[in-house]
Amino acid sequence: MNALGRHLLIELFDCDPDVINNLEAVKGALVEAARRAQATIVDVVFHEFNPFGISGVVVIAESHLSIHTWPEYRYAAVDIFSCGDMLQPEVAASYLVEQFAAERTSIVEMQRGMFLNSSMPVVNRAVVAIR
Repeated sequence: MNALGRHLLIELFDCDPDVINNLEAVKGALVEAARRAQATIVDVVFHEFNPFGISGVVVIAESHLSIHTWPEYRYAAVDIFSCGDMLQPEVAASYLVEQFAAERTSIVEMQRGMFLNSSMPVVNRAVVAIR
């Protein structure tokens, strides 16, 4: 069975709050993660909330990387959606865990665009357990 895309749902706990509340640090980390994953960057849009928190997306030809941060909880939610076989989303995920100094992570991989000719359910799996 082939999927049209892979979607990593990443939860980063106990992050460095100063890093995940710094617009340039968060933006730079997502852009570099996309580059390290061999993605083709199309556009970059980020927004800083008052009093804290950042949301942003790096649109790539292969789909997107997005983030939402809650520095007051030392938490960030990241999505990496990739289509095709060339992108390496695990590389991007590992880089972001390191950059945000996450002490605990959860990464769930979902297969997107599964077209089946049978009645069997699509089973998605966790690729990395919470640590």
